[in-house]
Amino acid sequence: MRIAVLVKQVPNFESLRLGGDRRLERTGHQLEMNPYCRRAVAQGVHLARESGGECVVLTLGPPAAEDCLREAVACGAVHGVLISDEAFAGSDTLATARALAAALVRLGPFDLVLCGRNSVDAETGQTPAQIAELLDLPMAAGVRELTLKDTMLVVRCEHDDGWLRTELPLPALLTCAERLIHPAKAAPAERADVRAGRISRLNATELGPGPWGDAASMTVVGASRRLDSTRLRLRFDGDVDAQVERAVVKLAELGAFDTDPEPPLLPVPQPSGDPSAGDIVVLAEPGRDRLTRELLGRAALLAAATGRIVTSLGPAPLSPTLAGSWGADVVATISGSDAEQDIAEGLAAWCSARHPWAVLAPSTMWGREIAGRVAARLGAGLVGDAVDVVTNPQGELVCWKPAFSGGLVAAVTCRSTTRFATVRGGTLRLLAPRAAVARRAPDLLVVRRGAARGAVREFDDDLEALEVAPAVVCLGAAVPPEDYPLLDPLRHALGAELAATRKVTDQGWQPRARQIGVTGRSVAPRLYVAIGTSGKFANMAGARGAGLVLGINSDSTAPLFEAVDVGVVADWRDAVPRLVTAMEQHGLRHGSPLLARGSTR
Repeated sequence: MRIAVLVKQVPNFESLRLGGDRRLERTGHQLEMNPYCRRAVAQGVHLARESGGECVVLTLGPPAAEDCLREAVACGAVHGVLISDEAFAGSDTLATARALAAALVRLGPFDLVLCGRNSVDAETGQTPAQIAELLDLPMAAGVRELTLKDTMLVVRCEHDDGWLRTELPLPALLTCAERLIHPAKAAPAERADVRAGRISRLNATELGPGPWGDAASMTVVGASRRLDSTRLRLRFDGDVDAQVERAVVKLAELGAFDTDPEPPLLPVPQPSGDPSAGDIVVLAEPGRDRLTRELLGRAALLAAATGRIVTSLGPAPLSPTLAGSWGADVVATISGSDAEQDIAEGLAAWCSARHPWAVLAPSTMWGREIAGRVAARLGAGLVGDAVDVVTNPQGELVCWKPAFSGGLVAAVTCRSTTRFATVRGGTLRLLAPRAAVARRAPDLLVVRRGAARGAVREFDDDLEALEVAPAVVCLGAAVPPEDYPLLDPLRHALGAELAATRKVTDQGWQPRARQIGVTGRSVAPRLYVAIGTSGKFANMAGARGAGLVLGINSDSTAPLFEAVDVGVVADWRDAVPRLVTAMEQHGLRHGSPLLARGSTR
């Protein structure tokens, strides 16, 4: 069995910084293999040994990225290939996918291509889907369990809030989940011992005429805004009662318990729109009503500003009345197949004929694969994991995309006539429904190619729970699961959802969808409460978007207190009941009027 593993070199989490060209600055910082790619290397080496085959590792990057290849070879790969050339500078995900796909064709054929689920320095997860489309390969994302049976792969995939079981034929492309296998790691001395002949290079000329790099990129990075909030880092002296009392008063002053204002109304339906201008399409994922409603509401605002109409398109039938109330002018159903690869092929043909102005999809495993495949097939720009989509004074679609673990957002535009974006759930405000009925359009019939077999989806959580909660209580390993009921009064008082650190989800105490941090999820509630966590960067990076952070830890030296607005130094068992009592004494309950209005931060 011949296996290719695609890896990426990323900066160490603490050294993430933007350069003068608004791209990731990689020089002068500690660099390492992307954590998800370590799983791909380990799995590739394991499968190669089991099958008597070979594992080849490739990376696209500057000369310094050779260190990743040396580490992979030290861990058991037979060969490393560095794809490096100044011509590749400025590559977006599509240009990167094209270069890597060209290298795989040149070095192939391969039975299996393995990638990390995503890269921690830019949460997109779309490059593997684009490579799969360019090579016409079936794909499974977030693989957590893998069995090889003759020429078929049997996989169990870790998705946003559940699991997907399926079989797919070889050759195929897989992205590896964090817990698929122990990560591949090698010490510096072991990397240094790798012979020079085990590493080779490919340049742009060897891959073909191109275009490559910036010339092949369909997205443009513009202005950026830093989001690093300066937390207040307040800690109060005294016993637990005194600390909690002062903490509650301060949080109330800062607006931690404020109720949301009434949502604005959706704009009136567009009666016709300009057909030549192209419509705004929302790709509606089955079972994601909240995400669909967010996207349709924003699409309606964009349509009102640009004179376009909004089309809702998805595999699950959506009633014209409901679609219209959420912001759609037209609603259509995708029929014939519910497989992502099939939907992408049909949607690409539909877009080629109709030329929509923009396509908005949810930033889920489902949305990323479909949008990634369609953008690759059409050669169109795709912005992944946007947190806002607006128009600028020139009428261009601007997608604000987070990077560097949420430390900043950058304005990204597309060069293509149809613009694609996946949008993170919970970041677009819901608008009040309108009295409107969408026009029913003919179904989009897609062809079932039958690459994947027997797909079974299971759900173990609610993807939208953390995204819409006004408060999130994140638990560390210091809170055992048998004590979770002790937190119910606090959760009910705040209207909060539970989340967890990686150590907790590793133990299976909470679903993987509840993991907060660099290799988990990012959340942006009004109030984030960290209980029994150390507060290390990898975890707290996922809470950067929170309005206010309250931390409870008995260790006064814990790094947690450098990342909070208000800190209580106490055992959580003592502090939490007092916190609930203090809130009740001040009349602070979920949805109740507060002592102070608005935030003073």
